[in-house]
Amino acid sequence: MELYKWQGHKDEAMQIMASLPNSRLIYLINDDESVLLHESAGGTILPDAEAYHMLNAVGDINSGYFAVFNNIPVSDEGRELFESRFSNRAGLVEKEPGFAAIRVLRPINSDTYVILTVWNGEEDFKNWQESEAYGSAHAKRGTTEGIDKRPNIFPRPSFVTTYKR
Repeated sequence: MELYKWQGHKDEAMQIMASLPNSRLIYLINDDESVLLHESAGGTILPDAEAYHMLNAVGDINSGYFAVFNNIPVSDEGRELFESRFSNRAGLVEKEPGFAAIRVLRPINSDTYVILTVWNGEEDFKNWQESEAYGSAHAKRGTTEGIDKRPNIFPRPSFVTTYKR
C-alpha cells in the first residue's frame, strides 16, 4: 500500500478536489500550504505527488483532525537500520488518548521518510509529547544507543510540519 502526498496552494488543492469528486482524498491545511493525501494500492490520481510505501499503518487517517508529519532524511546506508528501529517500535503512541492513526512512510523518490501521526486535536498531540509513553518511546535519543548518534545516517536535520482538517 502506498500513500501519496500533494502540496501546494489552497486554490489549487480545491481545483484538484473539484476535478476528483468521488475520490477519497484527505485535505489538510496550515498557514502556508495545503496538502492532499491519497492512500492507494494501485497508483494515485494526484498530479505531481510525492510517493511513499507504507511500512506500518495503524488506525484511520480519515478520523482525526490534526496531522503531524515528522520528516526525517535518511542516507542510503542508514535505511536498513532506520527501518529496523521503526519495525520494532513499542507502539505506545497508539494507546494515547486522542490518537487516530500512524503511518510510517518510506520515500519512493527521495531520502526523506515521514512518520505521520493523526490526532483528534492538537491538544492530544501536545499531551502525547508530555506523556511518560513519549519519554519511553524516545528514551534512547541523544544517548550512545540512540540512532541519532550513529554516523552517516541522517544527512540533514529532520523537521516537523503540522496541518489541520
